[in-house]
Parts: sequence; C-alpha cells; structure tokens
Amino acid sequence: MLSITLPAPAKINLFLHITGQRANGYHDLQTLFQFVDLNDQLIFTTNETGTITVEDVSPNKERTETIQQEDNLIYKAAMALMPYTEQTLGVHIEYTKHIPSGAGLGGGSSDAATTLLALNALWHCGRTREQLRGIGLTLGADVPVFINGTAAFAEGVGENLTAVEPNEPWYVIIKPEVHISTAEIFSHPDLTRNTSPITISAALKQGGHNDCEKVVRNLYSDVDIAMNWLNQFSPAKLTGTGACIFAEFSNKQQADAVAKQYSNSNAVFVAQGINDNPALSAMQKQINRANAQR
Repeated sequence: MLSITLPAPAKINLFLHITGQRANGYHDLQTLFQFVDLNDQLIFTTNETGTITVEDVSPNKERTETIQQEDNLIYKAAMALMPYTEQTLGVHIEYTKHIPSGAGLGGGSSDAATTLLALNALWHCGRTREQLRGIGLTLGADVPVFINGTAAFAEGVGENLTAVEPNEPWYVIIKPEVHISTAEIFSHPDLTRNTSPITISAALKQGGHNDCEKVVRNLYSDVDIAMNWLNQFSPAKLTGTGACIFAEFSNKQQADAVAKQYSNSNAVFVAQGINDNPALSAMQKQINRANAQR
C-alpha cells in the first residue's frame, strides 16, 4: 500500500480568440493557458482489491453539488487507466475541492489529469505523457493541458499545444454566482467567430481578448457587474466561457488589498500565475521518498 498527496491546480485563459468554425460545429481557436496556485488536493492510497473508490472530503461539501461516483471525472480517469495495469491493484482517492465548480478554471479537468498522472506511476501502467494526453482528451478538452504540465499556447480546437513562459503575476479572481453553459455560449448567434489568427510571439507581447466576453456579459448581469467592479483596479478578463473573471497585479499585496474590498469574501481568490503544473514535481518527490523507505 502506498499513499501520496498531490495538488490539482486551476487554470486561466489569458485570452481566447475564435478564428473560425468547422463544418462539424467545432470552433477553431487560439488561447493561452496558465496555471494558478489555487489547488484542489487529492490523496491516492493504493490497495490490492482491484476496486476504485472516490470520496469527497471537502469541508464545504454541504455547499457543493452531489455527484454520483460514476459521473465523477476523478473516477472516470481512474477507470480509463485501469486496463493498462498488469496487476490487481485498486485505489481509494480522497479529494478536497478548493477550485469552484462551473467557473472556467478547469478544476474537474485538473483533478482528472492529476489522477491519470498519479495512477500511471502508482499502478506502473507505463503510459507515456503523450499517451496520457490521448486518454485525457476523451475525458475533457482541457485535461491534456494539465497532463502536458506547462503553460501553453493552444490552437485547433485546443488540442495543439506549444509550451510557453508568460510572466507569473498575481491575480484577483472573482466567481460570480452563476453557472454558464459552454455549449450555450459557443452556439450563440452573436459570438464572434472570425478573429484573425496571431502568432505566439505576438500573443506573449501584446496579449489578446476573449471573444466570449461580450456574449457572456450580455446574458449574465452578475458577470457584467463583477467585471465593471474589477475594472476599477486593473483590466478585467473572462477566463474561458466563464463564469470567473480575473485581473492582473504586480504583487500579492496589491492583489490582497483589492480582494479585501470585494463584497463577497467567499467568491474572491488571490492566486499567482505559475507556468509548471506542481502535481508533477510533487508526485516525483513523494514516489522517490516512498521507494527510498522500502
């Protein structure tokens, strides 16, 4: 039996350009993913039962939506990897949610990615990072970003990733009390779908905008109100299709000062941008330590 504890970081989209729409309805896009140090926590404890159990141990679980185990992305990720283990191994996974759900921060995708990375090592599955990305893509479009492990410029429908190193500032992140359907936004007739493509160097130097922002602000007044408030201090942006918005600050003190002024302390977060997924380094350290103690 082996137990390791790993973070699963949130992500933000520093911009999101929609450059076209394919015949099958999918959109071509360009976006820049960066992780932030707002993390869920997952504890993996292996066993020899051949079964997978998942338990939500979040202190605020009573305020979160109850999810059946079979519908949980953590469970789905573990099940997707189980055929690749040659041993009769199982796992009990405890997770603590800190990343708000339905926020555009990729919490579920990050949990799934951390699960694939951890169990690939703990179950000795021998999958390469590329193979794990392929498995992850069947679980969600953002899962490969977390498995890839670095801030990334994404193209196509989000599957073509190029590692980049943007600045790592501090962010104030606000979660308005709304849940936004990605399908609703991408199917909206007013969505811009013809933004001109940009190069990676231009994206890193000049930044970009979010083509979903106008539609989301028109449909969801809570997002519009939050963006107007945050714009007083620094230019506010929408991540993905929302609902979270964020603004950049040069240091933690500035970000903390702004966050303290927001009316709902449960809906505002201060986090630093990070370019490497901390789950990867934490996993290697803990597995090396466990092996050395055997």
